[in-house]
Amino acid sequence: MLIRKKSTCLKITMQTLFIPDKPKHLTARQKNIVNSPKQQGNCDIDALPYLEELKIKIFNSRQSIQFTPNMNEQIHRWAPYVQGFSASFVQSIFDQYANEYNNPVILDPFSGCGTVQVQAKLNGYSSYGTELNPLLHFIATAKLHSWDVPPDELLKIYNQLPKSIIAKAPAFLKSQKHFNPDVLRSLEILKGGINTVKNEKIKNLLKLAFSSILIDCSNLKRSPCLGYAKEKKVEATAPYALMKQKVHQIAADLELIQNEYSGKLDCPSEIFLNNAMTFQHQNRFDLIVTSPPYMNGLDYVINYKIESGWLNFADNQKKLKKLKDEMVVCDNVSKGLIKTFKPVYTNEWIDNIKINIHRRGTYRRTDMPFIVHKYFDDMYKVMENVVNVMDLKARFILVVGDSLIADVYVPTDLLLAKIGQDLGLTIEKIEKARERRSGQIRSYKLRETIITLQKNGYGKQ
Repeated sequence: MLIRKKSTCLKITMQTLFIPDKPKHLTARQKNIVNSPKQQGNCDIDALPYLEELKIKIFNSRQSIQFTPNMNEQIHRWAPYVQGFSASFVQSIFDQYANEYNNPVILDPFSGCGTVQVQAKLNGYSSYGTELNPLLHFIATAKLHSWDVPPDELLKIYNQLPKSIIAKAPAFLKSQKHFNPDVLRSLEILKGGINTVKNEKIKNLLKLAFSSILIDCSNLKRSPCLGYAKEKKVEATAPYALMKQKVHQIAADLELIQNEYSGKLDCPSEIFLNNAMTFQHQNRFDLIVTSPPYMNGLDYVINYKIESGWLNFADNQKKLKKLKDEMVVCDNVSKGLIKTFKPVYTNEWIDNIKINIHRRGTYRRTDMPFIVHKYFDDMYKVMENVVNVMDLKARFILVVGDSLIADVYVPTDLLLAKIGQDLGLTIEKIEKARERRSGQIRSYKLRETIITLQKNGYGKQ
């Protein structure tokens, strides 16, 4: 007993001794965090009033929905996209409704790198989508429309790439800082060689492979936001080693696809380079599976500026900024866009959230209440477009996370479910797939959920 008491006393003493002093000079952001009433908070509690009004419950359904497992999946692994979701999740949705829909037609209005369309094609389902980011549209399209490329021909052309042509790094990017000198020169030689390829499908596959190795070859990391990795060491031979590995991986997948999925090579798959808020689809759909942008500070355009620049989808910062302002809003958009914002949709929840954010006062942007409103206004436009092309009994499945903004809880999932209700859909279920942490207050627990909405009204015309 004496030893136990001494050990306890010693432990308490050591803990007391090593409590760091509070900083004397705090930034506005640090003051907000220290004084936040949301420390140790939980979205499950803050969501209760909204759930009561909707008269629904959130069911726990823990599952892997993030992109990481895709790095071991054929075709999906050709290009990393950390904001995407897993092929296994998409397949679980297809399996869940296999007996309910006979040969369903699939839609993803936020196609990203094409996970939904690729998985649909592997199942022999027709699929369509929209994607506003030209880099992601290119990646998804290359993954979908190259299944008939002979693997031997791909390897032959890659092995014969000339090394005498230089394609200079994008001038508007800080390439000399992004890459070590020897690495940069190797990348410029690789890109110059790819530019000489005449076969369009093979050229696109080589460009895709090239884009997928850029961050690994750089002094940067993406976890999930793009930033410098101070301790990262990149060998001068990395571009050639990684490019060879990626091209051989693609060739191996092509061989497997052509052997095991030969009857599905011509399955209709189309992703339109367009805005989901305005694009009018000509088809009708049975299953809509998507993960919209989250209401957070992640910049979906700047996060992929390296690949966009090197593949010539942007040649200056203004183009990237313009693209960002056209997308479903995040909190890094231009102030001018928010000043001219005129909503077409609102509800009592949104109005109260705006008031509460405004009351909180100091935040990194004074127009944050209107950014939040624009996010849901943008999503209303997307969802209205989708509802108009849903078949009778069709399901609209969204994967999304909730948010904490300026100490105000924003139930993004429940608000999107409510928008679905306002558009005439039925909330079939909402499932909690995993727990997350707020980027603002790390001790605050958030969630990532799967919303399933169904159309029970008028069907095919």
